Amino acid sequence: MPKFHRPQPPIFERVEDERLHRKQRLAAAFRLFGRFGFSEGIAGHITARDPEFTDHFWVNPLGVYFGHIRVSDLILVNKEGEVVKGDAQVNQAAFAIHSQIHEARPDVVAAAHAHSIYGKAWSSLGRLLDPLTQDSCAFYEDHALLEDYTGVVLDTSEGKRLAETLGETKAIILRNHGILTVGHTVDEAAFWYISLERSCQAQLLAQAAGRPNIIKHETARLTHSQVGAPNSGWFSFQPLYERIVRDEPDLLD
Repeated sequence: MPKFHRPQPPIFERVEDERLHRKQRLAAAFRLFGRFGFSEGIAGHITARDPEFTDHFWVNPLGVYFGHIRVSDLILVNKEGEVVKGDAQVNQAAFAIHSQIHEARPDVVAAAHAHSIYGKAWSSLGRLLDPLTQDSCAFYEDHALLEDYTGVVLDTSEGKRLAETLGETKAIILRNHGILTVGHTVDEAAFWYISLERSCQAQLLAQAAGRPNIIKHETARLTHSQVGAPNSGWFSFQPLYERIVRDEPDLLD
């Protein structure tokens, strides 16, 4: 069987170059979320850990539409929730959730959460996704469920509970709230979010149409190893990045 070369995430010698790369990917992720209809009012946030100040993260400014965000709009927030770069406010829920995820998971570079329609709809059922498709197998035994809804997450203690429930998985379903994904790169976290949202959509459609066939445990595990690795998420984001940068190059400003 022939071996196929797969590109790998870039490695940087200068922290300034790595920071710019993460911010460019972050701005592109927001534009894609806007294009896919994941925005709803001021809700939703994607964060990227700063490569130098690793207890700081870059995030979208409060109240700016996803589809308008540029690299220069991103703000840097420290572990106390203070904006140290940029002149906009940070979403309080973004800090309460993401600060705790980044603290609990040193391996996580980025985390993504929005109030997208199918993630919200699925979350109301209070259950994990089934392995119904090849794509949903990326999350097989690799996503968690926060089983109770206690209101808008405004306190870091609730963010800590969320992070503890997430554990070492790549995604979490927040009951009656929505979905959240993490990754070792911004690219990975953003792609897992897009894929999880569509997996929620696929299962909702399948269940509405009839009784779906569930992939067997052994096959689902095998498929997870084939499509659910960090590099698979990173690589799957690359065509989307190229598309949005070509269509909306101002995001790099």
